[in-house]
Amino acid sequence: MQKRKKLPIGIQTFANLIEEGYLYVDKTPFIGLLVEQGKYYFLSRPRRFGKSLFLSTLKSSFEGRRELFQGLFLYDNWNWSQSNPVVHISFGAGVVRSVEELRETCDEILYDHSRAFGIEYHKQSYKGRFAELIQTLYENSGRRVVVVLVDEYDKPILDSIENTVLAIAIREELKNFYSVIKDADPYIEFVLITGVSKFSKVSLFSGLNNLKDISLDKRFSDICGYTQEDLETVFSCWLDNNVDLAMVKTWYNGYNWLGRKVYNPFDILLYLDSREFRNFWFETATPTFLIRLMQEKQYYIPKLHNLKASEKILGSFDVDRLEIETLLFQTGYLTIKATQRMGGMRQFQLSYPNQEVRQSLTDYILSFLSDTTVAQENNKFALYEALADNDFHGLKQTLQAFFSSIPHDWYRKNQLANYEGYYASIVYCYFAALGVDIRVEDATNHGRIDMTVKLGANIYIFEFKVVELIPDGHALQQIKEKGYADKYRTQGVSIHLIGVTFSSKKRNIIAFEVES
Repeated sequence: MQKRKKLPIGIQTFANLIEEGYLYVDKTPFIGLLVEQGKYYFLSRPRRFGKSLFLSTLKSSFEGRRELFQGLFLYDNWNWSQSNPVVHISFGAGVVRSVEELRETCDEILYDHSRAFGIEYHKQSYKGRFAELIQTLYENSGRRVVVVLVDEYDKPILDSIENTVLAIAIREELKNFYSVIKDADPYIEFVLITGVSKFSKVSLFSGLNNLKDISLDKRFSDICGYTQEDLETVFSCWLDNNVDLAMVKTWYNGYNWLGRKVYNPFDILLYLDSREFRNFWFETATPTFLIRLMQEKQYYIPKLHNLKASEKILGSFDVDRLEIETLLFQTGYLTIKATQRMGGMRQFQLSYPNQEVRQSLTDYILSFLSDTTVAQENNKFALYEALADNDFHGLKQTLQAFFSSIPHDWYRKNQLANYEGYYASIVYCYFAALGVDIRVEDATNHGRIDMTVKLGANIYIFEFKVVELIPDGHALQQIKEKGYADKYRTQGVSIHLIGVTFSSKKRNIIAFEVES
């Protein structure tokens, strides 16, 4: 029996991956396409999506290391008669906490390149030495050959994103550093800059107007990540009867940049290794800053389930103009589900890419909204059991117990509890964290249902009211008057109408009406 190849968990160097016999999803066709169509590129993708490995693959190809590409697309589709000096810059390691630390990091990167290429610098500033490095490599070869690859270009800024003044100072320092690339055009053969976020060209890449952004180019949608085909072919030796491909798809597939949907490689590799469905990607970094921003802007959390955004919002942002939708999309917590042309504009429908992100993010938000963890975890199991058994008295008691468990002092310190959507957001996150089928602002002919939950052969239609805002409002009555259940009557399911009324003064549910 042939020994199966190893899973490339944590391997970011292409040469190591090939030489040590790890599995590799062939991304080299994209290299050929990039070189054929242009010279300057920018790519934004969430963390742990394989950006560093792709840059390493690019580096090996430009260095002419053909022996590494045996059996891959590029082996017979690349000019191996010449090699290029590659300036490979990465800001991925460590944390930059000041402008001085950024300068030290740049100094260390340039020192490493001087040793690798045997170059002695004569200029003092790191900007001057960066320019000197590129020009010297050009002069040593006698032709325009220099390749510049920048990995995690934005990480020094993101390290200080909560400190606007410092983030702007670091941004300006990086802008000065990256300006070298524009002036070095006569010496450069190819450039690719990658990162998680997309800052505006004006703020960070001033002058690099020819930098082509392929982040939302459907031809490059799967330049990073694994497609369903990749999973079923490249990793076929790791798939056996114990692997439920449909469940794997539900849990981990769904990231989309207008082309083929992909899996996050980190999730797939760790799942195949452990055979457990866990929040592998989410656990590597928690979105604390994003949640704080949501609190600050009193963001209505259920909107995340089905969000509409313009191309401008998804395009770019800056440290002094942060949009929640932009951050959620670029960091991978939301992805594109559909697009719609509206005249000369494009509108995007965003939602969670998969079950892992939906459950993990809403669960994490819930801990911020309620400032409770033990009660939250215990109540989630009780909530699921009550829902599965159609135990509506138990459902009411579980929800009330959860609101009662939120410390009184938390309300005093947190302004989020004073806005209308807070209570609906709590219940929404509670159900979404269970992993059940849930819809928000579910459209009907007569209006929009606040929340619809499907479990087994049951449909639960929820309407929420806050008594201080609508004293005479009856949640259940609205569900019936507007005929919200009509759209589900032909589906052969049991339909349950649930009207929930909150009191912001009592900080709990004061009415819970059910009609099945």
